[in-house]
Amino acid sequence: MKIKIKATNLELTQAIKDYVMTKMDMLDKYLSGLGPVLCEFEVSLTTNHHLKGEIFKAEANLSFPGQMLRVEKTEKDLYKAIDKVKDHLAPMIVKYKEKKRG
Repeated sequence: MKIKIKATNLELTQAIKDYVMTKMDMLDKYLSGLGPVLCEFEVSLTTNHHLKGEIFKAEANLSFPGQMLRVEKTEKDLYKAIDKVKDHLAPMIVKYKEKKRG
């Protein structure tokens, strides 16, 4: 899987890059047999939000040949948002593979 990481309204540190890469690499076991996969991952800091304080957003777009899966999560903690994106992508990938087999 090829991963592109983008940051909006915050600095993309090496720690954030490494964390995203580690979490997305955990999905490789679900991606076998799907062909080339491109993951476009964006982390951002949203400022005009209805909740008080800093709200972080993590978004992942997985592109397969002929299909795209997208997950977007917001949290007060950036790392928690990244974890939620990974946790929601895994069952989506499994469901997509089951549909493809059927």
